[in-house]
Amino acid sequence: MPAEPVRCIALAGPTASGKSATALAIAQRWPVEIISVDSALVYRGMDIGTAKPSREEQAQVPHHLIDITDPLNAYSAADFVRDAQRLIQEIRSRGRTPLLVGGTMLYFKALMQGLDDMPPADADVRTRIEAAAAAHGWPAMHTELAKIDPATAARLAPNDAQRIQRALEVFEVSGRPISSFQTGDRRTADNPVPEGAFLSLEPADRGWLHGRIAQRFDAMLADGFVDEVRRLRARGDLHPDLPSMRCVGYRQAWEALDAAADAPLNAAQQAELRDRGIFATRQLAKRQITWLRSMPKRRVIACDAPDALARVLAEVAPLMEGRS
Repeated sequence: MPAEPVRCIALAGPTASGKSATALAIAQRWPVEIISVDSALVYRGMDIGTAKPSREEQAQVPHHLIDITDPLNAYSAADFVRDAQRLIQEIRSRGRTPLLVGGTMLYFKALMQGLDDMPPADADVRTRIEAAAAAHGWPAMHTELAKIDPATAARLAPNDAQRIQRALEVFEVSGRPISSFQTGDRRTADNPVPEGAFLSLEPADRGWLHGRIAQRFDAMLADGFVDEVRRLRARGDLHPDLPSMRCVGYRQAWEALDAAADAPLNAAQQAELRDRGIFATRQLAKRQITWLRSMPKRRVIACDAPDALARVLAEVAPLMEGRS
């Protein structure tokens, strides 16, 4: 009697590591449906700067958790866990295998290891932190966070106001660093990703990834990324402190348009946006790799190897055994 396929397969990796193309190749061979694990792809109207799968790509295989909310809204790890758990059940009920694909490691961690019971928000503490940030800047607050919680600071960008604020707030309220609530060893009984089914695309040569990041950002600019951000600004209800507008690339484009007073960017401004966008994306990739290295029992495939795709398919084949 043929074996049943695993309950769920996960494919993670830093930005520009080739996750989307690899997922489509898996979908061409086995009956899967893709669940996006990406905190930017949830937003409607943010297509170019998120490298969102095209309509043609989404037509090849069902994709979920893409274009599900407006950029004005927040979408949390708890929201993702709720939606992903529901989708996993629905996909399996259709006789198909869920394939979780993305680079938002907090979402993977929350789904696989559970959400920790951190202290609730404290308005007074948050107000004090915001006042300090207004006086000294978020990079200075990031430096303070590094003193009390270096593990969390290493994963956050110096301008990630929302997460720096929350980490400082948790420490002040509880006396414990936020990383102590995110221990990574709370693997829940209902973890949908079984042993051996968490695959990670990671570069052996970081320079290879940096080259891919630069190529992709150049392609985004050529495809009209700045005009996409201009349209989002023109709505009038969005602002740069929203989680959607803090996404890598969008923050830098928003600031470039601010500096240009919404006029067309000149050559120097375009070059500065390119440099800042590529640098921010490289920093994101670095943090993603740091997250991945802290996640136990992942199966690493070198995404810059000539036979990377063949290696992934060889890993997936036994997981899907019994399916044609």
